[in-house]
Amino acid sequence: MKSILAIDVGSYKTIAIIANADEELSISGVGIAKSKGIKKGAITNIDEAAKSIKHAVSDAKRIAGIDINKAIVSISSTYTQSIKSNGIVNIPGNEVTLKEINRAIQTALYNATIPNDYVVLQAIPYDFKVDELSEIEDPQGMSGSRLEVSLHIIIAQKAGMENLKKTFKQAGIEIVNIVNAGYASALAVLNEDEKDLGVAVIDIGATTSDLAIYLNKALRYTDFLAVGSHHITSDLSMALHTTPSEAEYIKTHFEELIKTDEDLIEISVIGNENEKQKASLTTITQVISARVEETFLLLNKEIERSGLKPKLGAGIVLTGGFTNFYNVKEIASQFFDGHPVRVGRPKVINGLVENLQAPEYATVIGLLLYGNGENNKYEKDSNQQFKSEHVFDIHFEEESQNESKQIDEKEELANIASQKPQGVNPFKKFITWLNNLF
Repeated sequence: MKSILAIDVGSYKTIAIIANADEELSISGVGIAKSKGIKKGAITNIDEAAKSIKHAVSDAKRIAGIDINKAIVSISSTYTQSIKSNGIVNIPGNEVTLKEINRAIQTALYNATIPNDYVVLQAIPYDFKVDELSEIEDPQGMSGSRLEVSLHIIIAQKAGMENLKKTFKQAGIEIVNIVNAGYASALAVLNEDEKDLGVAVIDIGATTSDLAIYLNKALRYTDFLAVGSHHITSDLSMALHTTPSEAEYIKTHFEELIKTDEDLIEISVIGNENEKQKASLTTITQVISARVEETFLLLNKEIERSGLKPKLGAGIVLTGGFTNFYNVKEIASQFFDGHPVRVGRPKVINGLVENLQAPEYATVIGLLLYGNGENNKYEKDSNQQFKSEHVFDIHFEEESQNESKQIDEKEELANIASQKPQGVNPFKKFITWLNNLF
């Protein structure tokens, strides 16, 4: 029996889900723990973060009744950036195969300028060109003499990646793949029409927001903002001089509170929870409204910065815990210049209990789907392994040992160069480019 363990370590909670994947995905175990040692998506205490992971995984394994210690995990966009690059190669047999697609992606990676303190996390094509024909969704099997690829590359801080790996190692978990959190959320909540028309997915969590933009069925942009629902809690706590736990309760029960006839509610006083005070719902509404409006203004500005906003035919999809807030869809619709807005819930999976269909589980469900092969048509994953849609283990068998050795040497050289893009000898780079081309 094939099983997949997916783990999403958020700022507020850590979620582990186990699913059987023999014929179709079926969830068998779930574990949720309060996150510790995580602030604004970044690991600040390895020991505490590892304990949260252990707790969540232990519960999931107990419910599933299996022992699994290899996982697909998310990485917050706090640690990542995205860049673009292009690669072009010759097509020796006049027909595009997986080998040519892989070579083109590898060439684009080699051509990319990657800072010394970053490594490639994922590389995802968003456009192919065969000879003079552009905007090709899938070039495999097409005839031509030259193949060009445009590549969206997600890079991650080396230190952040190392801390993530150390944390999971301490928790007794072997990482199989690391996936950008925004990308995982998009896999869980988008349909193919939205990806084709152009859509922005915003996963708004406790302290961070992950942005992913799709156009023509391909990932085109990823980014991050340090805004989330916990900022509402902080604002309420300070404005009302009450405890964070009381402020959190007010935030999560706001819809119920405003339906009462009373304007004043009784809350605790910070520093002395036994002492009570009165708080005005009018004041509470003003505090919440100001923070929510600021959040959407910042997110709209970030989408504008991508340069893709005019092309978002399918509009905006909101997901994450923030979307549970009262009337959030209607409020958000006022801030994205007329673009349609919907709240995205994870795709239904067998065994998915109702509460796991909430938006805050989009990332972890997306990790399961990724582990089951529902990624982009082509990709270089966090292990720098080439993946094709629904085909994870690809081995390129060559007609001769010399050709095989030649390609291995090219890829090895490109891999080395991708780790040290600065200060590369231009002549050497040109020679390597020619080798990849022919």
